[in-house]
Amino acid sequence: MSLLDSVLGQLGGNVDIAAIAQKVGIDPSLAQTAVAALGQAHPQDGDTVETAAAASGIDADTLNQVAGALGGSEGLGKVATMLQENPQILSTITGFLDKNGDGSAIDDVLGMAKGLFSKGE
Repeated sequence: MSLLDSVLGQLGGNVDIAAIAQKVGIDPSLAQTAVAALGQAHPQDGDTVETAAAASGIDADTLNQVAGALGGSEGLGKVATMLQENPQILSTITGFLDKNGDGSAIDDVLGMAKGLFSKGE
């Protein structure tokens, strides 16, 4: 169970990060970041996936698959609402994912993603 699963579970959310990761074929840490990025981007102006991709560094195809696994726009809306009502979730996730302590989790997430894709080569 991921940190986001745990927090969303406590808040009444029905998001299973491990199941999303398995369905999309990505690492659960990357799925957690994708869900958080999509949740943050959903209420913003513009395309949710493009906004999340720009903020997280995760490719749009992966984010589209994660969004679909969440239940599309309705699921994203629920996640966005939970994140807006509980901003501590994002700081907790960012702190957990920021492995090198530079204040940004993007480089660490990209490193995870790169590691996933280079394992098959």
